Amino acid sequence: MNAAVRATVRVGIYTGAKVYFVHEGYQGLVDGGDNIRQATWESVSMMLQLGGTVIGSARCQDFRSKEGRAKAACNLVKLGITNLCVIGGDGSLTGANEFRNEWSELLQILLKAGKITAEEAKRSSHLNIVGMVGSIDNDFCGTDMTIGTDSALHRIMEVVDAITTTAQSHQRAFILEVMGRHCGYLALVTALACGADWVFIPEMPPDEGWQDHLCRRLTYQRKIGNRLNVIIVAEGALDRHGKPITCDIIKNLVTKKLSFDTRATILGHVQRGGTPSAFDRILGSRMGVEAVMALLEATPDTPACVVSLSGNMAVRLPLMECVQVTKEVTKAMAEGRFEEAVKLRGKSFENNWNTYKLLAHVTAPDVKSNINIAIMNVGAPCAGMNAAVRSAVRIGILQGHNMLAVHDGFDGLANGTIEPMTWGYVGGWTGKGGSNLGTKRSLPASMIEEISLNIAKFNIHALVIIGGFEAFLGGLELVTAREKYEELCIPLVVIPATVSNNVPGSDFSIGADTALNTITTTCDRIKQSAAGTKRRVFIIETMGGNCGYLATMAGLAAGADAAYIYEERFGIHDLETNVEHLLEKMKTTVKRGLILRNEKCNANYTTDFLFSLYSEEGKGVFDCRKNVLGHMQQGGTPTPFDRNFGTKMGAKAVLWLTDKLKESGRIFANTPDSACVLGMKKRATLFQPLSDLKEDTDFEHRIPKTQWWLKLRPILKILAKYKISLDTSETATMEHVIKKRGTIFEQSY
Repeated sequence: MNAAVRATVRVGIYTGAKVYFVHEGYQGLVDGGDNIRQATWESVSMMLQLGGTVIGSARCQDFRSKEGRAKAACNLVKLGITNLCVIGGDGSLTGANEFRNEWSELLQILLKAGKITAEEAKRSSHLNIVGMVGSIDNDFCGTDMTIGTDSALHRIMEVVDAITTTAQSHQRAFILEVMGRHCGYLALVTALACGADWVFIPEMPPDEGWQDHLCRRLTYQRKIGNRLNVIIVAEGALDRHGKPITCDIIKNLVTKKLSFDTRATILGHVQRGGTPSAFDRILGSRMGVEAVMALLEATPDTPACVVSLSGNMAVRLPLMECVQVTKEVTKAMAEGRFEEAVKLRGKSFENNWNTYKLLAHVTAPDVKSNINIAIMNVGAPCAGMNAAVRSAVRIGILQGHNMLAVHDGFDGLANGTIEPMTWGYVGGWTGKGGSNLGTKRSLPASMIEEISLNIAKFNIHALVIIGGFEAFLGGLELVTAREKYEELCIPLVVIPATVSNNVPGSDFSIGADTALNTITTTCDRIKQSAAGTKRRVFIIETMGGNCGYLATMAGLAAGADAAYIYEERFGIHDLETNVEHLLEKMKTTVKRGLILRNEKCNANYTTDFLFSLYSEEGKGVFDCRKNVLGHMQQGGTPTPFDRNFGTKMGAKAVLWLTDKLKESGRIFANTPDSACVLGMKKRATLFQPLSDLKEDTDFEHRIPKTQWWLKLRPILKILAKYKISLDTSETATMEHVIKKRGTIFEQSY
């Protein structure tokens, strides 16, 4: 929420508006006085890394009465405030809409009572409202992600990871209750991200006789050698008769029937706290900017809107349409229309549910397909690769295929270090960082002969390549060599996985989110140290090759003053402007600076050069420190986003290959569409032929020619107080949820 508050304040001030904080939610709006204070640029400094909300929030009975709303209206009219930005759940947003609808009536009441003058009423004749959804449950229809959900998932995964280590030592069953009274999103994504054995969610109660089914599944898992069982329960989970399913009920069942050593943990309010994740900070910042734009463009006829995320795009939706669909979900659940409830939650939720259902059924088919699919990792290791391998292997086994592990990338394919993978082989892989299969940067062109021989020897019918730019290049080299070697005429799919996020054909790569969180956490610590010493500027070098994604996004998430990247040329004049900007900043109450530099942004303006320049120019005003973050950005436990993204991409890739192979029995694949990159573009996950993506690739610098995140660069500069023009040519237009539900959207989380 704080990232959204900060962005709204700063972009509001940037556009020339006066911005006010309303402390303590609607209660502050009703009480007025000191609760409504003008915000300044400095007053939102050092807010990004704080959880909760700095301006406070409160449940308010007074605002539910007309008398209370009239008081709130009076306070706004007196200050000349005609635009209101509300960050909250559907209750808060419905209240805001009601307030707006009766605004004229409230003005008349105040006029009659002599509380405001006719002049004041005329000046405040209408009220514009825009909403942003802040809710850890992700229970608001119309947006893929609400502000706070990703951070809550981070807290939950930290606990799950801690629990699994103790449980594996002791052979235990763990039952974990997460928040979500009416919405199972947190429980569902947690179950996907930790490979849980079972999940209970309110939208889809288990079938009759679930108790026996659950016990059978847990017994089978133990039989195949799993020392750990994990069951995730949403706090609002119910059975088909509307009776609650609690941790205790499940614990008693497992203990009595199976005599397993069982522990239950209720996470509670831990999930609401802590530092916000990089994803949430960027989401909040983007939504704050969009909210200000929506308010500035609003007319008395524009319906109150809510700023939402669809795929990686900010969209505006009519507030009451979203509220209506959200209420329809509750109604569908109450009436037992569970399939419909899952659909109404949106495509993102439905995709998660379908992937979970696929992966949760552990009985492989009796009839084998006799298809062999090989999986390999190529390029630098990154967090989330193992999650993609695990789901690909398990979906493959469920399709009746034989799944083969290729160790050490293309080298392993050439040397024949290939072995079968079973269901248990990939157990517990979801939460492991790096690459368990081993990975190398070598490309196949120099060993194509050996590779083709091994494809024939191991009878490989399809190939999944999970990796970075080398995976893309390697895939292209295999396609080119098809002319000469018919063994290479097999369908293949490349799943982008690299911290650099530089693979053509996808807006996101597995691993980039984990790296981004590592950088952001480090920047937080560094800024904190600067807050103690004052007048200090930090210069931090990030990874990413020639791709400036990490530097730009970390700059947004950590509140950097500048982020130097290769894609946006900079020279001595820009550096001069940046130094002067920091010298000015040191005169304010904010006495610290943060500069990010992408490792290959410029061959001559190196990190050492920038450090020397800033040190020299800042003499007597600020001192400098530098940090090169290095390989810590590639390591670490994968974030919930990367686990989930990897899981869904792995499953999708194998299902696509299965369809390709079934189309014509043993396929002789030499068409462009038999070798694809599986990528996330805007709102959809697409399979795009490798050969089609050549046009959009800068091979020399190993980056795509078009990159969506470059449009976020101006926001970074505006939030750092640079006077630049914001390109609003791509502002989100109002869309409709009600009509939209008939069409299909594939979403990112």
